Amino acid sequence: MAVKEPEQAAKVEAIIAPAIEAMGYELVRVLIAGGQSVTLQVMAERPDGKAMTVEDCAAISRTVSTLLEVDDPITGPYRLEVSSPGIDRPLVKARDFDRFAGHRVRIEASEMIDGRRRFIGALKGVRGEMVVVVLDGGEEAAVPFDSIVRAKLVLTDELLAAHKA
Repeated sequence: MAVKEPEQAAKVEAIIAPAIEAMGYELVRVLIAGGQSVTLQVMAERPDGKAMTVEDCAAISRTVSTLLEVDDPITGPYRLEVSSPGIDRPLVKARDFDRFAGHRVRIEASEMIDGRRRFIGALKGVRGEMVVVVLDGGEEAAVPFDSIVRAKLVLTDELLAAHKA
């Protein structure tokens, strides 16, 4: 699925974020993707760390649908998909990189940094404007936060154990 217009996703996020937060959830990500068939993906989580239920997603879906009917920021038909971020979640905000420090991460940058665009290793967190990762070879890499195109946790036994705790 090809990602479409990040500006449009930012508009949607500005419209729906206050309502989702007022409902007691945290908005993780808004993504608009697709070709002929457009999908609006809204990812949210509970701030208390409990698992999202189908009822949680349905409540968010109803609220988002109502808000977007009024403002209509997406041209043409689209499918709304509301979900939790899951265990191997995307890391979107700077605080995500600190929250999940110590876990294995996969980061993709928009530009070459020290001869590479992909960084896989143990996440150390954020230092200033940089996300720091200890790569598999033991060296430390600092990736500018603004250069991160995609980042997500890698599913490991340690991550599963932490999720169950």
